[in-house]
Amino acid sequence: MPSDTQKYIPESCDATLKQILAEVIELRQEIKIKANQRLQKHPYHNHSSDFSDSAYNLAHYLAMRQFDLRHLQDRLSHASLTSLGRAEGSVLSTLDSLIDILKRATDPQYLSNENCRIFCYAQGQQLLEQHTMELFGPFRKHGRAHIMVTLPSEASWDYVLVKSMLENGMSCARINCAHDDPTIWQEMINNIRQAETELNRSCRILMDLAGHKIRTSNITLGPSIHHLRVKKDRTGKIVAPAHLILTADYESYPLDNSLFRVSIPKSLHKKLKPGVSLAFIDKQHKQRSLKVEHALSDTDWLVSCDKSAYLVSGCSLTLTLYQKKTTHKKVIEKFTLGEFAGEPLDIQVHKNNALLLTPSNIDGKPAEYKDGILIHPAQIGCTLSSALEKLSIGQPVWIDDGKIGAVVEVLTEQGVLLRITEAKMGGVHIKSDKGINFPEAKLNLPPLTVKDLKDLDFVCDHADLVGFSFIETLTDIEQLMKELAQRNKSELPIIAKIETNRAVKNLPDIILGTIDRHKLGIMIARGDLAVELGSARLAEIQEELLWLCEAAHVPVIWATQVLESIAKQGSRSRAEFTDAAMAVRAECVMLNKGPYILDAIVALVDVMIRMQEHQRKKFSRLRALHW
Repeated sequence: MPSDTQKYIPESCDATLKQILAEVIELRQEIKIKANQRLQKHPYHNHSSDFSDSAYNLAHYLAMRQFDLRHLQDRLSHASLTSLGRAEGSVLSTLDSLIDILKRATDPQYLSNENCRIFCYAQGQQLLEQHTMELFGPFRKHGRAHIMVTLPSEASWDYVLVKSMLENGMSCARINCAHDDPTIWQEMINNIRQAETELNRSCRILMDLAGHKIRTSNITLGPSIHHLRVKKDRTGKIVAPAHLILTADYESYPLDNSLFRVSIPKSLHKKLKPGVSLAFIDKQHKQRSLKVEHALSDTDWLVSCDKSAYLVSGCSLTLTLYQKKTTHKKVIEKFTLGEFAGEPLDIQVHKNNALLLTPSNIDGKPAEYKDGILIHPAQIGCTLSSALEKLSIGQPVWIDDGKIGAVVEVLTEQGVLLRITEAKMGGVHIKSDKGINFPEAKLNLPPLTVKDLKDLDFVCDHADLVGFSFIETLTDIEQLMKELAQRNKSELPIIAKIETNRAVKNLPDIILGTIDRHKLGIMIARGDLAVELGSARLAEIQEELLWLCEAAHVPVIWATQVLESIAKQGSRSRAEFTDAAMAVRAECVMLNKGPYILDAIVALVDVMIRMQEHQRKKFSRLRALHW
């Protein structure tokens, strides 16, 4: 007797299903052959049986994706069968389940294998969840994606901020070793551990090795003058004074990073009180005064100026007091304002301008003109001076996350002359410490710098995860594994940051060569990738990287500019919320630091709670809709 599945199938449909069955069986055989060929390229395994289930599945996935399966998918979908579109987690078992169903439908004598279908949907997901918890700890109530936050310097002294981050949903704190120093890092970690204890919540600590910082270097400083700007309405009426902080302890941490802060003598500090005024002559020889508003701390006073002024470093301050007696006779004392550095000169470039890229020891400066004729182009230094020697004419150069695009036009003794090809209308301001990308240059840099090796000692003693910047090959990650082993920290998981086109191309081998030897996570560094690949290609690649890592059961961190407008400015962007909704398909979502970071965490948790009802990885979940 034919089975219930088989007896209702028309002859034409039965023939079609038999043809599909033959194609799927052949596809499975081809996948196994190609997968074994790829696995044999990894010599550290003595036998193929040494590979884990995750490595096998990744090899099978890579083999399957060598075929164009779109026509087969269409026919499977028309037959109401799996289209293989969610096979990443368990490739062979998905095919086995499909073969099992097709045999049941076309062969009345076939005995079904129920176990293969259960394995297909469960094992891959279980392995990925297991590896995610190993890296980031237990899941939170808001979903299967963890929230990582890059800690600002304030996290070293502002315990309330750190505790609030953890309270609102942060489950992993990122410390960027490119900034601050071990003293600051240690205070950050102390605050994290204290908050963990008080809140009874775990928080893993990722420390990112800086890698080769290819950035813009210092810019020539202008005169030591600070412009005090009052706020005006549209009619020019002053509506708010300018503010700054006078401090008797310039070395301490500023309470408000947004305000200019300048030192004063301790003898003056003792005489200040609310309402007192300090007269001075500004750079334009105008009489101005600073009014003391109130104390911010034992050492800091907030002062205001009701007119715009150009405050000069080291200028004379005149304090006017009145005798307590009724004579009202003025007592005038003079003090000297502390010295402060000038602000960097303004370097602005437009499309088609020339820009000289110089070694790091030459400070940047704006273009020079005489009688309207350019006599020297704008210039900016590169922190990795040796990179300039590796550039060739015609190669692209990108600055500040792609805000400025250029091509190499001339190689000179002074540096590399670039021609600006991409810049927004109105021009772009170049600042120091902004990233520089050379997508087509072969820099051949060692994977770990001297600073990285020194920082690694601290990382091994304090971090739960180590971030590896600018990894490009399996050899790179093997170097870090060797360094960890020398420090008796082989169990410390590695987060490989995928930031270059070369890293994308080598990622399959990086993962295959690592996951059976070391715990691994992948960070999709979308900022650098967008520069390397272009925004359109990135939109495609970030999807492919998610699929690839799911096939290897490797957790992914979705990074760069997630809810950036909220974190930096407190404003909300519809496009960024759509991006955040897509981000929760990763195992961890990273937020960058900003003054409104707590608002960004709350917003991301809200998105996660909503999206977990509708989506798990690529799988759409059909929760009841209430329309």
